[in-house]
Amino acid sequence: MRILAMVLALYWGCGSVLADDGRTGAYDPGLNAICALGQTQSDGCAAIRARPILDAASAPWNAIGRVNFASTDTRQHCTGTLISDRVVLTAAHCLYNGARKRWVPPSSVRFLAGYQRGTDIAHANGLRYILPEGQSLDAAFDGDEGRDWALIELAAPVSSIITPLKFAQSPVTGQTVQIAGYAGLRPHVLSQASDCGPLRAASSGLIYGICAAMQGDSGAPVLIRQDGELKIAGVLSRLVTLRNGQVWSEIIPVSLIRTAQK
Repeated sequence: MRILAMVLALYWGCGSVLADDGRTGAYDPGLNAICALGQTQSDGCAAIRARPILDAASAPWNAIGRVNFASTDTRQHCTGTLISDRVVLTAAHCLYNGARKRWVPPSSVRFLAGYQRGTDIAHANGLRYILPEGQSLDAAFDGDEGRDWALIELAAPVSSIITPLKFAQSPVTGQTVQIAGYAGLRPHVLSQASDCGPLRAASSGLIYGICAAMQGDSGAPVLIRQDGELKIAGVLSRLVTLRNGQVWSEIIPVSLIRTAQK
């Protein structure tokens, strides 16, 4: 019970969502379960454990890593992806300390590329954050739809042997995609959920899929194969519950990230 309480305390990112496309409009405590997929916690945990483990030291998986933050009273991680030699894409809520109601200093965040069972290929601390319009370091985290993404500029480039992942160029709704992340139940290995689809779009521009995902996967890349290589179709934000009880993964597509960067 103590371990479960610690995990639940670290994952605060599944906040309220707007009532749209059959989603609930109020905060759902059920989203804080250690394993969210499935009608019971045991079903969800089984789905997480069934995810195949990837070789995080090999391309293209070595471009994915853990985004770590630790303080005197908090230790947490999310997943992030290199999109250049010193820029990491992740979820914005991973960079916000909900308990203290303030943003984590970039220098206190460390990205470990190709992390696997206590080792990594390369690592670097953060230098600064690039946030979407409407998200400010001078205010609390804004969980409105489409704002839960962030870029971390690293203080130094990571290993030259890692090839950053590219953004996908075409819409991915209606297609099956995969995610690769460090799920809280298996935080020291990179594992793959390949059952995320077909995706559907919401009027907000966000897309949704049913994936075996949980705390720790936040910020994970949503991947699709294009032109013979894996590319980033979006970033995993949070989990939401439909009125019929299904748990869906909320994904911010790269089209919204590009728009916000212009």
